[in-house]
Amino acid sequence: MRLRQVSEPDERKLVEQIAEQVVEQRRLRNLSQKELAGLCGTTQPGIARFERGVSPPRVDTLLRIAHALDCELVVEFRPRTRPKGGRR
Repeated sequence: MRLRQVSEPDERKLVEQIAEQVVEQRRLRNLSQKELAGLCGTTQPGIARFERGVSPPRVDTLLRIAHALDCELVVEFRPRTRPKGGRR
């Protein structure tokens, strides 16, 4: 995982929501942070930073975490404003 601080409130909230889901899925599968890290090719401190919402992982790392947890990673873009031209 790359170390990068989350600065924007919306970004922080998103990272925290994803981290909560990872923690929940990891605990449901009775995995330690170290075991999850081993399954997805990262480090236990990296998993810990992510789970605390401190350091967001890259998308490829999220995909490996999802695979290790036998979960589907879903990313969705939802418009907040109306597109130019009035079409959707």
